Amino acid sequence: MAKFLAFGEIMLRLSPPGRELLLQTPKFDVWVAGAEANVATALARLGHDVGFASMVPDNDLGRSAIATLRGHGVDTAAIQLGGDRMGLYFVTSGAGMRATEVIYDRAWSSFAQAPVAAWNWDALLDGVDWFHLSGITPALGPVPAESAIAAARAAAARGIPISFDGNYRAKLWERWDSDPRGILTQLVELADLMFGNHRDIALLLDTDFGEHDGEDRRRDAAEAAFAAFPKLKTIASTARHVENVDLHRVSARIDTRDGHAQTEEVVLAGIVDRIGGGDAFASGVLHALRSGGDIGAAAATGLALTALKHSLPGDASLFRQADVDAYLAGGLDVRR
Repeated sequence: MAKFLAFGEIMLRLSPPGRELLLQTPKFDVWVAGAEANVATALARLGHDVGFASMVPDNDLGRSAIATLRGHGVDTAAIQLGGDRMGLYFVTSGAGMRATEVIYDRAWSSFAQAPVAAWNWDALLDGVDWFHLSGITPALGPVPAESAIAAARAAAARGIPISFDGNYRAKLWERWDSDPRGILTQLVELADLMFGNHRDIALLLDTDFGEHDGEDRRRDAAEAAFAAFPKLKTIASTARHVENVDLHRVSARIDTRDGHAQTEEVVLAGIVDRIGGGDAFASGVLHALRSGGDIGAAAATGLALTALKHSLPGDASLFRQADVDAYLAGGLDVRR
């Protein structure tokens, strides 16, 4: 398959074991993490030719992260060694009526401190036929925001399709004198495929889409986004209803200028870890579309990977095509 490139920060996630509180006992489970790295990992596991561009420190933490991605089949040649520290974040898993909590420790990371000139897009985009980034990179600060915009502009200038995941993180944007609407608008203007729902579109357009029926609201938002962003062709989103930490109901939807595909709602019970579910959805949609599927297949595949990810600890979806096929076939008995 042709080359897919993702761009963003790779981090380490630290979580207390099981469902303990942070430092309830002095130990952590550690996973390699990061929204764009998760997408690259999932696509590589599904058989795609995927590269990842980032920067990590030249120490055991950075090199372990590179080794992990490489082990999953991701081309890590575009991951640079530099800077002083690895971005970290802590996740305390919820239980029952106690919500999951996230603490970021990624200020002054190697990636966040990388200058715009660190990224040679002429070389990085050579041979690439799809480019993916998210709203997390520009949320890290003014220089990462400039780098993200420069990357998207370089890809668009070469006619490379761009997917953009809104991934709005208020805690990150609030750390600096930011302009989320202005910055994210510049990125969505360059995107062919956007991952985001009516709330993301409301932020971009400063519009309230009201409280009417969910499907109608999502279509109204999609049509408003298509009118505002002429290059945008497709919007993919999920809807989630949380009963408690262990029981969610999730559906998927894809809107195009000419129509839409909407899945039925699935019940996710006995959830192991919901972090990374959105990245799994993005991966499933991209996988289906890049494999020749229509928007109905893309919505179903995105939802399948989302559901499967909820069964797995850590951030990344590590499933193969056979796992997706088994899920879509509805078989929950032991596979012998």
